[in-house]
Amino acid sequence: MKNTTNTIDWVLTNHRNLEILGNTDHPDSDPIACLVLLHGFKGYKDYGFIPVLAKALASQGILVHRFNFSTSGMTNEIDTFTRPDLFALDTWSRQVEDVRCIFNAIKDNALPGNKLPLFLAGHSRGGATTLLTAGRDSSLNLSGIITINAVDRCCGLDEQTKEQLLRTGSMTTPSARTGQTLPINATWLQEQLDDPAAHDVLKLCTTLRCPSLIMQGTDDPGIDIPTGQRIADAIGTDLHKIKGANHVLNMPNPAPIDGDMSPQLREVYEQTYKFVIANHAKTPI
Repeated sequence: MKNTTNTIDWVLTNHRNLEILGNTDHPDSDPIACLVLLHGFKGYKDYGFIPVLAKALASQGILVHRFNFSTSGMTNEIDTFTRPDLFALDTWSRQVEDVRCIFNAIKDNALPGNKLPLFLAGHSRGGATTLLTAGRDSSLNLSGIITINAVDRCCGLDEQTKEQLLRTGSMTTPSARTGQTLPINATWLQEQLDDPAAHDVLKLCTTLRCPSLIMQGTDDPGIDIPTGQRIADAIGTDLHKIKGANHVLNMPNPAPIDGDMSPQLREVYEQTYKFVIANHAKTPI
């Protein structure tokens, strides 16, 4: 029998005095593990499949924290990027800092999950942040990491675009969802140039020692199977291919919480649950 769940809203303030808005999907019974779920570029904690996946995992006894990165530009007003000024400040290291802020809040009992096996999962760019976080800090004692359609590098810009970004100090990116034009500051690129080793996703993958589940959709138009394969090969694990899955696992945005999962999302959910069950007793937090 499945457990029922409840959702708790919370706000943390990171060391830069920026807010991290989050939700915890909590089983009604005692949880068996804690999973932190990261959204991708221009995503947010309530986007598409993310809350559906979180609630499904919670229904099976896994406590799930999902949140908006402090520089995502998103608040709880999900129809728009309310803070494009914060979106402009986003960098990979700021995202890693936010994940560590979540981990510290769990450890300090500001968020539930202390003493539970800890898993970190991310979608798209959130997948790369998952790999960067785990690769930069081996002391986290993660019981496992999970990526869904993750990118395998921090920067995909060509040299001309890089030079222009550094010269002008900013660039823009469109949001098809909201119709907004969002700014990106050159600090996003400059920190990669200043510390390339900390942003080498595949190199950091070679240092990972915890179990890993790497999933990639076969029909993702932006991130192809070879990308997922490079991540899996660097870690030394198998790539799990999700047949027919596009970038957002064939789910609409917004997705009905109590509606049907797409076959692709259901496969991701089932694989994630099996992975947690197989590894939750191996490495305590």
